Amino acid sequence: MKHLDEYRDGEHARRIAHAIAQATTRAWRIMEVCGGQTHAIARFAIEELLPPQITLLHGPGCPVCVTPAEILDHAVALARRPEVVLCSYGDMLRVPGTTIDLRTAKAEGGDVRVVYSALDALALARAQPDREVVFLAVGFETTAPGHALAVHQARREGVRNFSLLVSHVLVPPALEAILGDGDHRVDGFLAAGHVCAIMGCAEYEPIARDHRVPIVITGFEPIDILEGIYACTRQLEAGRAEVENAYPRAVAQAGNAHAQAMMRDVFEIRDRWWRGIGEIPRSGLGLAPPYAAFDAERRFQLATSGAAEPDRECRSGLVLVGRIKPPECPAFGTRCTPDHPLGATMVSSEGTCAAYYKYRRLA
Repeated sequence: MKHLDEYRDGEHARRIAHAIAQATTRAWRIMEVCGGQTHAIARFAIEELLPPQITLLHGPGCPVCVTPAEILDHAVALARRPEVVLCSYGDMLRVPGTTIDLRTAKAEGGDVRVVYSALDALALARAQPDREVVFLAVGFETTAPGHALAVHQARREGVRNFSLLVSHVLVPPALEAILGDGDHRVDGFLAAGHVCAIMGCAEYEPIARDHRVPIVITGFEPIDILEGIYACTRQLEAGRAEVENAYPRAVAQAGNAHAQAMMRDVFEIRDRWWRGIGEIPRSGLGLAPPYAAFDAERRFQLATSGAAEPDRECRSGLVLVGRIKPPECPAFGTRCTPDHPLGATMVSSEGTCAAYYKYRRLA
């Protein structure tokens, strides 16, 4: 617990919460973007420390939760092909598509393997040149550089039986989409520190300026989150709307230049469909033309239509944009549980509904 205890110190947390209460004169609604932050807020009961004027909203910062059902259907279809090994992170296996999930496809005989990185999938492709190895590449800017590196190496080495099924999404366009809705409820944002460790701070500045909302970059421990809320509250009370880095131990202004360069080389920006939300222009990544041979959708002729999600009683789309909290969904905790999820927000380790079910269901 070295280097961690200081960010979970209860007395320190209470002092920051007191400072937030002292600084707050009116009601404010602050949205944390990252699912990891959402889980920390629920796990450590951070909302219970805050004054009643501060409302925390939970945003679309869970990459598993926003991966379209259609992408999962493609992954299932690939897993059922005898020549394909479908590689994925473990938290994607139980995310429902329109019919079944990858865990069911595996139980039915599909070759689905859990890996820790895209480089693991590339190693498998090298070891089994007679099989087609497809890696399900999901995530925000945090995972994109590693996935880009795997494709870059495959091209350099001439590994021809490796491809990506890509469903990468980007944070800033999602914030723009939320703020572009005239009925949005957000006064300020807590931005995800790990995304900004890659991308830096500059791309948030036009959003803060144009929409007049403070954006505070923060981490994932209780002290980090409370300090971020305090910084955001002080800006709101002062009428300021700036990008503020409250996570300097991990985030530099310019981010990680090498990771950004790798992403620019391998990927290009595209429109992307977000599960429960819809299409957001220029909010995703796809493989750039020099790497098109490693695009699983192209290799296996998978047609992506961006069709609407199936009609279910799941209201995760409203959860993802901060319109409701999980207990406001009629199915939460009854017809929708981690064992029998209706939507991805109940499946993912970063999903808001899963966090509420685990830490706040009996509160």
